[in-house]
Amino acid sequence: MKVTGLALVPPPSAADLPKVTPELLASVLARYSRSNEGIHAILEKVDLANPDASIDRILKFVDYGHASIGGLTGGLAIALDDISMWLAYKIFEIAQMADGQESSTRYITMDADNLPAPAEIGIPDDLAPRWRGLMAKAFAAYNSEYTRLDALGAAEPGRVRVPADAKPAVVTRILKNYALDRARYFIPLATRTNVGLVQSSRMWAATVKHLDSMPHPEARAAAALIRGELLKISPRLMRHSSAEPSYQEQARQELAASLRLGLARLSTAPLADEVWVHVDRSTPPFLGEDQPVSEALRHRANRYGYQGAATRRMRVSFAWNNLAIAELRDLNRHRTGHRYTPLIQAGFYLPPEIAHAAHQPLLDEQAALTRELMQRGSPAYVYSLLLGAQTPFEHGTHADKFIYEAELRTGMGAHYRYAEHLSDALKAFFTQVPEAREWVAEGTAEPE
Repeated sequence: MKVTGLALVPPPSAADLPKVTPELLASVLARYSRSNEGIHAILEKVDLANPDASIDRILKFVDYGHASIGGLTGGLAIALDDISMWLAYKIFEIAQMADGQESSTRYITMDADNLPAPAEIGIPDDLAPRWRGLMAKAFAAYNSEYTRLDALGAAEPGRVRVPADAKPAVVTRILKNYALDRARYFIPLATRTNVGLVQSSRMWAATVKHLDSMPHPEARAAAALIRGELLKISPRLMRHSSAEPSYQEQARQELAASLRLGLARLSTAPLADEVWVHVDRSTPPFLGEDQPVSEALRHRANRYGYQGAATRRMRVSFAWNNLAIAELRDLNRHRTGHRYTPLIQAGFYLPPEIAHAAHQPLLDEQAALTRELMQRGSPAYVYSLLLGAQTPFEHGTHADKFIYEAELRTGMGAHYRYAEHLSDALKAFFTQVPEAREWVAEGTAEPE
């Protein structure tokens, strides 16, 4: 694992702007809120040659808590190389205010060399050979199915949805993605990936505190590395990023709940689709609901258009019983509201093009190792999961954000399985908000 901090500096054309560190920026803005002098008057009192003294003087004067000024540091960028897909998923779950990207499964190395060492992720020593062997078999299944599906897509015109006017390079990419996106359910969740995130010092401190409070060695190792990097550019604010009892207790309870539910539901059989949507349209009696839903939606040119108060005020919770981790990794990144999953294997999804029975021995071996780790109470059970593992997933947000996600995940080029899940959720939403149907652009995910 490697962590790198990326500091932002003014471009050459902004030579007349003061070059301030993130903490100096935060302290100046904190002082700004305790003064009517104006920002230029405050900056004139700052010694840019000795920013630390200026920071300490300002912070002592304004007496702000670390959290209230930590959000004023601007975007602090961190790149995390060679972390597991599980840790990448967890960081996106925790860092709900961050902007970020993760390496696509289409571009990372798919073999057993691209795994962390068992000791790094807490695999018990006596199970390490068994875990390594299982992971090698999972990668072998991935590569064999990719090769087969790649040839199948090329050999059977019409199997893969390709635009009639697509250029040869585009056709080649679509055919390749058809195979990659169906074979990916065999990828181990332990596979190494890369993540880049940008967020304020306040949110980094909360993220690192959360990671440092988890029982997973990889999470705590990442917390130490991120903290060490951010101490270089935001030392005062990152002092508040160590493990804390409330975080540790919630992590303990969540692990216990996952182990209990996971052992009760562990299965390799595919789960039938089940979706749950709850819409809360209630409003305070002294405000009411004056705007029709049609007026909130019909003026948009596309999903990026601004929605009206009728949908922005409407609460929506939606969940699936069977979201494969392959889809969870992306749907988990929709930042608004709160997401929750016990991250278990209640079933195992494979696309129709892959025969489930042909891989049953691998899936049985994988489930047996997962069961063993769960019975031992080991948080490392997550590293025995493959991306086809199906888990319940819940997201609570507002209708405008739900509609955006549904239009995005069923729209042009969306992954076929996202489109199926969001189409089901939209149908359930329309039964409760039928007047929205005419104004929501549900797509067909073509070409995939």
